[in-house]
Amino acid sequence: MKRGYPESPSTSSGPPQSKLKYNPEGDAHFLEDESTKIFARKVADHYSARTNQTLEEREASPIIHLKKLNNWIKSVLIHLYGCRGDAVLDLACGKGGDLIKWDKAKIGYYVGIDSAEGSIEDCRTRYNGDVDQHQRRKKFTFPAHLICGDCFEVRLDKVLADDAPFDICSCQFAMHYSWSTEARARRALANVSALLRPGGIFIGTMPDANVIIKKLREAEGLAFGNSVYWICFDDEFAEKKFKSSSPFGIKYKFHLEDAVDCPEWIVPFHVFKSMAEEYDLELVFVKNSHEFVHEYLKKPEFIELMRRLGALGDGNQDLSTLSPDEWEVAYLYLAFVLRKRGQPDRTQGAKRRDRGKMHLLKEDIMYISS
Repeated sequence: MKRGYPESPSTSSGPPQSKLKYNPEGDAHFLEDESTKIFARKVADHYSARTNQTLEEREASPIIHLKKLNNWIKSVLIHLYGCRGDAVLDLACGKGGDLIKWDKAKIGYYVGIDSAEGSIEDCRTRYNGDVDQHQRRKKFTFPAHLICGDCFEVRLDKVLADDAPFDICSCQFAMHYSWSTEARARRALANVSALLRPGGIFIGTMPDANVIIKKLREAEGLAFGNSVYWICFDDEFAEKKFKSSSPFGIKYKFHLEDAVDCPEWIVPFHVFKSMAEEYDLELVFVKNSHEFVHEYLKKPEFIELMRRLGALGDGNQDLSTLSPDEWEVAYLYLAFVLRKRGQPDRTQGAKRRDRGKMHLLKEDIMYISS
C-alpha cells in the first residue's frame, strides 16, 4: 500500500522571528516516545561537540585514508547522479563536508539540514569560506539555505514548501539513525518522497546490516572490532538472533577512532527497500563499499579522482595507503541509490531560490522542532 502523510488540520503561521521556528502539527502516524528522542539528542550532541579540524589534524587521523575513501565513494555517487543546476536536499548534512563535491557538480541550489546545532553552525562558516587560516577561502557558486532540526522526526514538506521539489536528495552515513523506531524510519522516507520530484534521485551510504550481523555471530561475545573500531551489542541480543517481525530498534554501540562514538541501529536492507517502495522510491542499486570500490575503480575518471584524494598507491587500483583495519571498516558500509517513481520532469526542479543566500548569517539558519 502506498503511504504518505496523514491528513492534519491546517493552521495559519505567524510572522517570522529573528530565529525562525517551525512547529508542525501533530502526526499520529509518526508519534515517538521520549526515550527515542533522548537517543536522538545524544547522537546530535556527539556530532555537535566535534570541532572542525585543521588540515594538519585531519592528516594525522588514524583513519585518514578511510575518510578519503569515504569521500571518494560520496564523490562518485554525486558524479554519477548530480547534474548541473540541480536543487539538492542534504539530509543530516553535518558540518558541510560535501559542499565542495556539490560545487564541482555545478548544482543550482542547496538545502542542508542537521539536528546538531554545532554542526549546522560549522556548515554555515564553511559555506561562507570562514575556514582555518591555513586553507584557501572557498566561494561557492550556488545559493544555500540551512536548517537546524531532526529530519527523521519533523515533517519537512511544509517547512520546505517554497524550496521543493528537489532533483536529488542525499543522506550520507546517517540513515541508520532513523531506524531506532518505525516512526522515525517512516518519517525519513516520507520526507524524502514528499520533497523529491518524479524521477528524482535519493543517494546515500549507511552500515551494511548483513556484514555487521555476520561479524557478531562470528565473534565469541557481543563485541568485535580491530585497532580503529569496535561494535558492542547489549545483553538482550545475547542469543544473536533477530526477529524479522521486529526490524527496528536493534541498537549497538559503535566506536570509530577520531570519528564516531555513539549508539547506532541496524537497518535490514530488505526492509528498507520494501518500506521505500511504499513511498514511491524504487531501488536503482545497492552495493557494499568493497564491491563499490572494485567496480568504480576500474573507470579512469574515478581512478584519477582517488589519486587526487591521496588514497591510491603506485598502481591504478592500489589501495595500499589504506590499512587492513581501515579496509575492514569500509566493509561495514554500503552505498544505495533510489529513484522516485513518475515521469521525470526537470522543469519541476525547485521553483524559487529567493530563500537561498550566497552568504549566510547566523539569523539565516531556520530552527525547527516537532
